[in-house]
Amino acid sequence: MLKKLIIFCSMIVLTIGFSLTISAKESNGYYTLTEIQDWGPAITKVTVELGKPVPTGSIDEDTFSVHVTRSDDRLVDPFLEEGFREVTDAYVADKNGNSAKEMGKYAVLELEIGPDKTLGAPMNYTGLNDWIDTDYTITQQQAIEAPYGEVTDLKITTFKGDTKKAVEDFDMSSGTFSGMDMSYASYTPEKDKQDNPLVIWLHGGGEGGTDPTIPLSANKAVSFASDSVQDYYDNAYVLVPQAPTRWMDGESGSADGTSIYTEPLMALIEEFVATHDDIDTDRIYIGGASNGGYMTLVMTRDYPEYFAAAFPVCEGLNDTIISDQDIMDLAKTPTWFIAAENDPTLDPAENTIPTYERMVSVDGADVNMTLFDGVFDTSGLYTNEDGTPYEYNGHWSWTYVYNDEVPGLFEWMADQESGTKVP
Repeated sequence: MLKKLIIFCSMIVLTIGFSLTISAKESNGYYTLTEIQDWGPAITKVTVELGKPVPTGSIDEDTFSVHVTRSDDRLVDPFLEEGFREVTDAYVADKNGNSAKEMGKYAVLELEIGPDKTLGAPMNYTGLNDWIDTDYTITQQQAIEAPYGEVTDLKITTFKGDTKKAVEDFDMSSGTFSGMDMSYASYTPEKDKQDNPLVIWLHGGGEGGTDPTIPLSANKAVSFASDSVQDYYDNAYVLVPQAPTRWMDGESGSADGTSIYTEPLMALIEEFVATHDDIDTDRIYIGGASNGGYMTLVMTRDYPEYFAAAFPVCEGLNDTIISDQDIMDLAKTPTWFIAAENDPTLDPAENTIPTYERMVSVDGADVNMTLFDGVFDTSGLYTNEDGTPYEYNGHWSWTYVYNDEVPGLFEWMADQESGTKVP
């Protein structure tokens, strides 16, 4: 009788354990973490639901394989690529992705990233940047030992959500400004019983559209809300408007010296300032890269003395279409140009350098220029085979701005005041 009872109880235990495993496999999913890098967004981690608690130290980099398929629905053939991503670290975690102290029901898999590791990119550029489909399959390769037995044969394909680190510090909004529908992202500093400056950033040509997370992510504009940059201003608002197309779209053609967005952009800025009464209207700064650098100069030319300072990066307003009167108007705004000499897209010899030289000759003008030889990784994380720093496209001089590697730029900006109150 005792023997039969033991056998019966064993069968119940086995049945319950088997049922739990099957049910866990059917309901398990994964979460991704996207972080913004110098080259754009990268999925740096996947967090896997295990279904059962397992002890810390019971998994490592070889416990799971991580396969991804990337596709872009904007294309006739959406498929981009597929392959296995390298797991660089793995640990048992709690539901928030924090390393568990003893037991946890989640596994965090840290993944290799790099400027040439396209499998990790959740965004694709086809003339315009956009978020794409990244379908992951996480397959268990080794059994996980637990007090109640082994966890085996997990294969997880259900996506349950993504966190875009730093992007989520911004609010996403839209409105109609001078008859034009425009989206924008904004960062609001903590209330500190003082007036705060406003930093306006204008995106490049590939970030237009109606999703303001794209100009924040494609070129690391989230950095303007980072502690290191905010410290220069003792807390600042950040406004990142998004053009529906390109800032360079002019009244008579592309890059003709005008923009169809000049009045709508100014209306957006004025409305944003009016609805935030703690913005210091003597300290409104504007900058942008490429298309956004073009628009930065259009704005300071057409609204002289409104902005306390400007920082156009690899700007595209050709010097040949800037009149002498334009130079006088531009010189009313303290300006710091940034570019790389080997820029293959917007040659600084045709844009930045001659305009800087003309502006700096104006009496009393506060004009600066930083001209880099090229654009190189400065983190030390990414190198060529010979150990030299990885080199980015020479047009990407904005990376130096985002990483606070333009000597003196932010200190100089923080000291600028327009001296003229905005109505």
